[in-house]
Amino acid sequence: MTTQDQQHPQYRGDRATIDSLPAGNPTDYHLAELARLKIRYQGFPGARDIQQDLDQIMQKWQLTEADLYARTREIHAKGQVYRKSAQDQEDWL
Repeated sequence: MTTQDQQHPQYRGDRATIDSLPAGNPTDYHLAELARLKIRYQGFPGARDIQQDLDQIMQKWQLTEADLYARTREIHAKGQVYRKSAQDQEDWL
């Protein structure tokens, strides 16, 4: 029995996110995005290029999965990574 790779429905947007991650000095947002994508593609039967790129980014940032998840748990505990600041609100609100 051969396993055929599948196309992930979020591939295009996830590829753009990965391509926007910096080579070094990640912010909390970048770390959270990396962890989110690592979880999304863990065990997924396809998108091998994305999985390899995520592993390469972790190596560049000198992170193990355990380190990445520990850091992102701390980031999410603060609750600020995906929230907009009060300065981002539009004037008419």
